[in-house]
Amino acid sequence: MANENLQVSVSNGTRDGVRVLTAKGPLTIHTVFNFQEAVRNDPAPTMIVDLTGVPYVDSAGLGAMVAAHVGAQRAMHKFAFVGMNAQVKTLTEMTHVSQLFKSYPTVRDAEAALA
Repeated sequence: MANENLQVSVSNGTRDGVRVLTAKGPLTIHTVFNFQEAVRNDPAPTMIVDLTGVPYVDSAGLGAMVAAHVGAQRAMHKFAFVGMNAQVKTLTEMTHVSQLFKSYPTVRDAEAALA
């Protein structure tokens, strides 16, 4: 697993001020730094993190998700996750952090809700 990579790309959403961070690969202790750097380096007022391409999240990845959410709240930015698979949803529900997150099925749904 240590050799697996997380690819992170950032693009503009369909509305001004909306950025979409798309992650592909596992979000784990071995890959979390790329995710953290991408989130920290983008000061957009609205950030949507697309996890559709993330098959697995471990506790370090979950911690990075929480930190990203908290950082956005502190900056008074809008923040949401989209495309969580069953494993990620279960992890967030078991740890009760799902109550913190805004989560939507698609980027389009998130953009509409955060407008």
